[in-house]
Amino acid sequence: MENKIRVLIPEDQVSEKIKEIGAKISEDYAGKEVHLICVLKGGVFFTCELAKRITVPVSLDFMSVSSYGSGTQSSGVVKIVKDLDEPLAGKHVLIVEDIIDSGRTLSYLIEILKQRGPADIRICTLLDKPSRRVKKEVQVDYTCFSIPDEFVVGYGLDYDQKYRNLPYIGAVEV
Repeated sequence: MENKIRVLIPEDQVSEKIKEIGAKISEDYAGKEVHLICVLKGGVFFTCELAKRITVPVSLDFMSVSSYGSGTQSSGVVKIVKDLDEPLAGKHVLIVEDIIDSGRTLSYLIEILKQRGPADIRICTLLDKPSRRVKKEVQVDYTCFSIPDEFVVGYGLDYDQKYRNLPYIGAVEV
């Protein structure tokens, strides 16, 4: 059975907002190199588009952290599936997420990364669901869109590994 997908944020709006956020990051990191940590798998589409719009030097690494499985609700159990390849000591780290929901995964990730000695850690997300936040201490530095409590797909976000390749953000209507 196929799910119906309603366009929540059209492709042109996503592209324009990423351009704005890239300019803001470039301004904030002027004179520095920013080390992007892409949280896989969902963050890869956003990270690539964002990196193209940042004008300061960029280095990039990938990490896979999971708390979902195949459902639509976070399990609350966070596990590292793929760790970073590069050390973080002294780097200006920008964690790039596709979506921040409860904040559990990100809170866990920040604590782990802080122990690796970065100069600083900031957070950038394509989508934020502040109404679902359990971990209130998670402060997002760059947000493209705050969205209502709907299950969304597209632009890297999936529903059981489907719909990542949609060029827009869509809400799944089940």
